[in-house]
Amino acid sequence: MSFSKKILDLKKEVLKETQPLFQHVEEVAEANTLKILDAMRECKVSDAHFNTTSGYAYDDIGRGKLEELYAKIFGAERALVRTQFVSGTHALATVLFGILRPGDELVSLTGKPYDTMQTVIGYDNPSPGSLKEFGVLYNELPMIDGKVDMDGIKNVITDKTKMVEIQRSRGYSMRNPLSIDDIRAITAEVHRIKPDCICFVDNCYGEFVDTLEPTQVGADIMAGSLIKNPGGGIAPTGGYIVGKDKLVELASYRLTAPGMGDELGASLANNRLLFQGLFLAPHVVSQAIKGALFAAGMFAKLGYKTLPLPTDVRGDIIQAIELGSAEKLIAFCGGIQKYSPVDSYAAPEPWDMPGYADQIIMAAGTFVQGASIEFSADGPMRAPYNVYLQGGLTFEHAVIGVMGAAQAVLDVDK
Repeated sequence: MSFSKKILDLKKEVLKETQPLFQHVEEVAEANTLKILDAMRECKVSDAHFNTTSGYAYDDIGRGKLEELYAKIFGAERALVRTQFVSGTHALATVLFGILRPGDELVSLTGKPYDTMQTVIGYDNPSPGSLKEFGVLYNELPMIDGKVDMDGIKNVITDKTKMVEIQRSRGYSMRNPLSIDDIRAITAEVHRIKPDCICFVDNCYGEFVDTLEPTQVGADIMAGSLIKNPGGGIAPTGGYIVGKDKLVELASYRLTAPGMGDELGASLANNRLLFQGLFLAPHVVSQAIKGALFAAGMFAKLGYKTLPLPTDVRGDIIQAIELGSAEKLIAFCGGIQKYSPVDSYAAPEPWDMPGYADQIIMAAGTFVQGASIEFSADGPMRAPYNVYLQGGLTFEHAVIGVMGAAQAVLDVDK
């Protein structure tokens, strides 16, 4: 047996305590599955939409149908869903560069953005190709006790503010993610102060956690990654942008070229994987959330600070745990990797990951490289050495992986 009696006893205790919390998670998954089924019926999805295309791919019916489906599910006017997006950051950057012009101001209402977005913005210095290098102004509103400073919004929005950026997930910080109710209140306040200000939501890790999405409660445009929640664990790559018609159109000109927009782009990957992944997404997200609840309970009982707590309202699939030392962070990721289906023999090591200021350690024994809807963990090598656990195609795998991480951390103290 790979696990100590202490870990096995804790497993039984935590599963008993978290079981009552699973009902809400399952109800959300069922509601979102129904929403997707209704949309697939209304859009008349068929086998004909699963084929690949090549070249310019004019009149790609599969691509067009997938984007129609995304727009309907997310309550948006238009969608851009492409395997040509290399990451969620690429999709987010496409929105920013597609809409903002020299002299416009971007304001982050959720404090310091995620590490890779800092490079896009040119946060400290105008990094080559950044928004700052192109003359886009930037400001931010610090969060207060992990919450958006609602009273301070009016002080940072000026005549030059064209867009506010709202990061739903926590990034590499120890604050709660934003709930749908939070996003509804923030966008309402922004539009009250400046009706033409564009509310842009970074929706990474948040899809299908609730029964509504940001574009259904006031966001003008949002973006995310297909190898996170909406890809259901089987999308091979890609990203999406959904929102108001003209805003998505502007973003499409940045993805391809002015005058071309979303009319080109071959479906080189099998479209079936994108349709099927979207169909599976609500269930897979529910599995990931159950795994996060189990991890929160397990590590709280081991004496570690966890965020969110098992009973907290969740706005994303991520579970943050403060481990307190570099040794424990490395051990935790090693425990996750050991119980991964791919590369389980590998030992994660910190490395200089592109787009990050600190070295990053990542446990990612995933079928799709870097897919964080699959069970994985990562964190920056900086105090207080927080680890960010996310994903899980099955709850059973998440339970085993969390036990592996907990055992590895316990072994450090021996």
